[in-house]
Amino acid sequence: MRGLTVLVAAADPARFHAALSLAAAQAALGGRARIYLHGESVGLLGPAAEDARYAGAGMPGIAELRTEVAALGVSIIACQSGFVLAGLSHGDVAPDVEAGGLIGLLSDLGEDRLVVV
Repeated sequence: MRGLTVLVAAADPARFHAALSLAAAQAALGGRARIYLHGESVGLLGPAAEDARYAGAGMPGIAELRTEVAALGVSIIACQSGFVLAGLSHGDVAPDVEAGGLIGLLSDLGEDRLVVV
């Protein structure tokens, strides 16, 4: 099975939720899955204010999906410059989040499908 790399291009919680959902589904099927947070989307690693809205719709929220993808072995990579844009440091986010850049991401893409949300 080809791997899946999802690039979150905007600081939009709905896009991050979709990326987490896609990566969880891919990992549940036994494939490699990675999420790359580009630029200001790194700010989405903070508390998820929209989780109550998702819970009201009977859906897992961002925090719950983050726990699920971690358990499934999904890699989350955050743009190094995005930390500065979001006013965060690598120490401010969960230890399972890697810092990285587009060059490293693309050089390790291999046969992965690249999806931009």
